[in-house]
Amino acid sequence: MPESLCPDCGKRMFHENEDTLKIEESIHGKFCRKKEGATHSYMHREKSEQKSMDSERDTDGAGKPVLKR
Repeated sequence: MPESLCPDCGKRMFHENEDTLKIEESIHGKFCRKKEGATHSYMHREKSEQKSMDSERDTDGAGKPVLKR
């Protein structure tokens, strides 16, 4: 079974289909955290940005916050 090891974070990727493995490697390359357990995210918000981007769905019907901050 073809497998690959990320040199940056050490994640082991494997798949029976080699073409699928190549696709998985390219996606992992875009989202790789570079270090195991790092908090890097491809889509992130600044820590100072606490206001919801969608104020209509910021709370549920009972007025409780939907997202944890």
